[in-house]
Amino acid sequence: MIKNKALLGILFLVSSFFTSCSGQKDLDPEKPITKTARVVGYLATHNFDKMQSLQFCKLTHLNLAFANPDAQGNLVIDKNIDPLIKYVRTVNPSIKICISVAGGVISSEVAANWSNLIDTPENRPEFIKKIVQFVELHQLDGVDVDLEWDAVTSGYSGFVLELKESLKSKNLLITSALPNNTRFVNISTAALNAFDFINIMAYDSTGPWSPDKPGQHSSFEFAKEGIDFWGKLQGVAKDKLTLGVPFYGYNFTNAEVTSATYAQMVAAGTQFADKDELGKIYYNGRPTIEQKVILASETSGGIMIWEIAQDTFDQYSLLDVIHKKYNALGYKTSGMCGN
Repeated sequence: MIKNKALLGILFLVSSFFTSCSGQKDLDPEKPITKTARVVGYLATHNFDKMQSLQFCKLTHLNLAFANPDAQGNLVIDKNIDPLIKYVRTVNPSIKICISVAGGVISSEVAANWSNLIDTPENRPEFIKKIVQFVELHQLDGVDVDLEWDAVTSGYSGFVLELKESLKSKNLLITSALPNNTRFVNISTAALNAFDFINIMAYDSTGPWSPDKPGQHSSFEFAKEGIDFWGKLQGVAKDKLTLGVPFYGYNFTNAEVTSATYAQMVAAGTQFADKDELGKIYYNGRPTIEQKVILASETSGGIMIWEIAQDTFDQYSLLDVIHKKYNALGYKTSGMCGN
């Protein structure tokens, strides 16, 4: 027993110093982490060339965006995904990689293909067979369904339920990306429950479609609204919700509203990494992303990102903020890169 109070005080200070320097002060090294969280990143095909700069070790799930069917139901994607998949699995062997189908912007021709393939019940089995074959051919872990707005047609729920059965039989995932506070009328409760988890698109509250409404498109309050909508109003279980965050913003400077990446904001000045606006450009900086991680840890099963290649790849990285904040809160994500 230490009786010298001065010595005891010194030992306490020394202990506190090493604890703070370790970056693990919120974690008990003797107590195993039992809480886990998803970190889901979307990667668009036009950013595949950035793969060696991306921090795949900080993701639990990766969605490759996007593939769409031709008239015969064959999934088509405009890049060779196999080299990317091989590289990602080398970096992070436990990551789950899914193909994301459809997307927020599809052509009228592609929309017609989707409608024909899923709205006519007799067309669905062959189409689903081809989707599963695509997944198996490329050694993927599942399918993310990102049909939105007018593309969510009458056959949506039937398609989701049948796809679920085919994927489940092979131990494959089915997930979905859905708007922040809108449930499309063609999504039945059974279809909603079929998803392994739902990615809430808690962004785009304004944008190029609303040039007369400049401002923040992904506020903290908007994120809370999305969590409440899907959790409280639609009854989706907490662990099946994933809160979406943007690595981009919108520029309302001119009549034509354009997008801007978070990386471009930091390139304009490193001080903008900790802000949410630059002139009439509105985005999410590090403090806001950190607050959203706290919200996600309390109300959902994880964080989703659109789009990971819009990040910086340095000390200002938003993905790094997500990774470190979950770690500080006592959550295991990928189990790699210090977590």
